[in-house]
Amino acid sequence: MKRSILNISLLSLILLLISACSGLRHLPEGEILYTGAEVKLEHGDKIGGKKKRFIKNVAEDALRPEPNSSFLGIRPRLWMYNVAGDEPKRWLGKWLKKRGRSPVLLSSVKQGATTSIIDARLFNIGIFNAFTNFETIEKKRTASVVFTSYVHKPYTISEYSYAISNDSLSRPVLSVKDRTVIETGLDYNLGQLRIERERIDDFLKHRGYFYFSPDYLVFTADTSAVDRTVSLSLTLKDDVPENALTVYRINNVFIDQHYSISEEFASKTTDTLRYHNKLFAGKEADMNIRPGVISRSVFLKKNEIYKRSNHTITLNRLMAMGSFKFVQVKFSDSDTTAAGYLDVDILMTPMTKYAFRAEIDIVSKSNNFTGPRMNVSLLNRNAFGGAELLYISMAGSYEAQLGRGENLYSYSLNPNVELTFPRFILPWHLKIKNRVYLPKTRLSLSYNYLRRIAWFDMRTIQFGFGYRWRESNLKEHEFNPISLSNTTIRNKSAGFNELLESNPFLKKSYEEQFIAGANYTFTYNEQVLQHRKMQFLLIAAAETAGNAFSLAHIIAGEKPSDKNPSKVIGSIYSQYAKLSLDGRGYYNFRDKNKFAMRLFTGVAMPYGNSSVLPYSKQFFSGGSNSIRAFHINSVGPGTFNQDSLSVRFLQLGGDIKLEMSAEYRFNIYRFFKGALFIDAGNVWLHEANADIAGSPFLFSDFMDQIAVGTGFGLRIDVSFFLLRFDLAWPLRKPWLEENNRWVIDRLSFGNKDWRRDNLVLNVAIGYPF
Repeated sequence: MKRSILNISLLSLILLLISACSGLRHLPEGEILYTGAEVKLEHGDKIGGKKKRFIKNVAEDALRPEPNSSFLGIRPRLWMYNVAGDEPKRWLGKWLKKRGRSPVLLSSVKQGATTSIIDARLFNIGIFNAFTNFETIEKKRTASVVFTSYVHKPYTISEYSYAISNDSLSRPVLSVKDRTVIETGLDYNLGQLRIERERIDDFLKHRGYFYFSPDYLVFTADTSAVDRTVSLSLTLKDDVPENALTVYRINNVFIDQHYSISEEFASKTTDTLRYHNKLFAGKEADMNIRPGVISRSVFLKKNEIYKRSNHTITLNRLMAMGSFKFVQVKFSDSDTTAAGYLDVDILMTPMTKYAFRAEIDIVSKSNNFTGPRMNVSLLNRNAFGGAELLYISMAGSYEAQLGRGENLYSYSLNPNVELTFPRFILPWHLKIKNRVYLPKTRLSLSYNYLRRIAWFDMRTIQFGFGYRWRESNLKEHEFNPISLSNTTIRNKSAGFNELLESNPFLKKSYEEQFIAGANYTFTYNEQVLQHRKMQFLLIAAAETAGNAFSLAHIIAGEKPSDKNPSKVIGSIYSQYAKLSLDGRGYYNFRDKNKFAMRLFTGVAMPYGNSSVLPYSKQFFSGGSNSIRAFHINSVGPGTFNQDSLSVRFLQLGGDIKLEMSAEYRFNIYRFFKGALFIDAGNVWLHEANADIAGSPFLFSDFMDQIAVGTGFGLRIDVSFFLLRFDLAWPLRKPWLEENNRWVIDRLSFGNKDWRRDNLVLNVAIGYPF
């Protein structure tokens, strides 16, 4: 009896809540709440299912306004708006009013106008004789609208021809008619006609028709109701101005690299310098960047036909220098006696030459190392008068491993110098096919001092020389033909030596080694295509080291081997090859949520002078950007348990790596984002080193050695940075006994000991992938 009374009370409470949150109680007198509309299609022709869905989607896009959102009869945003009152004075009421939404009333719905819009949308996709009516369905104080569209099969294009009367314009247009986007046999679509006009306009802009506009092109259509076909013909408007039919050339090119938006444009006749048929404002001694450097990036040249591509290239390359806030390219009719010439004003607003930056933060790693880190940097945007970017930085950090015993702390210092040139520096001239993007040459020199108290001192000096260039908006290349690194370890403690002697693999990894090689990275990134529903990113990297030295020793009569390794400048040089592929996919939902996937594979092989990869070149797994349910670098190799190592900062790496991740990212409120994720993967050694640690990589066994973890995350995304908190726990531990590695049935969030041993909180900047 008591249970029946309780159930009735609970049901009454739910009904009361639904009634209160429905928003109907606060409607103005005589008004009806609009709950939405639907479109129904009526047709006599046979229309395929896919085409029918497309037609319906086109019609539904015309429905306005959007009704108040609801779930199970509850309209939370409408309820928030009503609860706040007309003029709230407290902060909570103002917040509710701002986040809520006013009621969408039936009186605001213009059914007649909507039917006309639907018919117009259908006309644009080839349904020329559509007719739409509507019916309003009222239920107490709510109403919905049903629009019924009587449609037929869309008209198809039977013929497409050109009828351009101007001969000088007709010839170039006909020369590229095979590139048309309009195909006979396909359905008529107004959007395709617009694309065709823009295609022709773009082509003409590359042929000097500076003042031409796509609006000057007109399509005429001849329809046949019998077989529902349309014949299209492209013509010119009758009143096209003469300058739109004129091919223009470049006359004077004037460049001002000290332009200020707040000031009037300086006179072109005072203090100008002529360089390669270009006029530069000011005296050469007063110019920040040498005229020759600017001139190399200006592709608008005197007496050449105007091309939109040269216009775009000039803008891109000048902005890519990194020395200017804004770059404007303005065109005007030249005052020469001959018609068809343009004067060009290139106006560049410089950035401040120097930029100083200081950063300090607290670093907390998943292996319990915590401490402050500071980085001070100075950027010179024009180091030697050629738009060179000189970057000088000094970084330092201190960290201690909390709760893991005594003397587990360290500090480091890392000075770094980078110099970037806005061009290729080569001993020969290189002709680049794609000139849109500015190629760059980069030199870097860095030194890193790491002091592990009571263990060792490590000193690493690195030098790099290489090139970076874009092939297109989606493709980027980086090639470093010289990459040098020399690492020395001093002041080894007795405990550290004892640890190395007990683990030959670790000992080999920490040998003093000299790395001299080359590396190449190719990046394909579709994330710049913001409106694409599915985006892909691929990063392919290859690296080799030691081959030149090995060849030199072989020529000298020596035979390098890992048993009797050769040396360079007193250090054993490393010899290896390394390849990795990082593929990612992003599916964008209409509500701006996202599903992200990642697959990383990598393999490296030491050979010749080396039997083990240098520690810095090994693959590791685990951490905030890897498998987040495990501490940093703690997974693998194979079935090896990193907890067996007495010192957590000396994790073992692998020669082979496989990782997979999937993450659903969703919006919570404004800049608060959430995520649900699952990660899997491991690293392995080659079979030759399997007796040292873990199990080797075998195609028959590797799937049984995959570590798996899952979790959820909270992200604070405020445009210029993203702070990420990911809480994760393991589902599979590869170091456990076979048939006992899945630990899903042992999850115990209420158990303090389980939480201490399994929950991992990752705090990081930026997305994991």
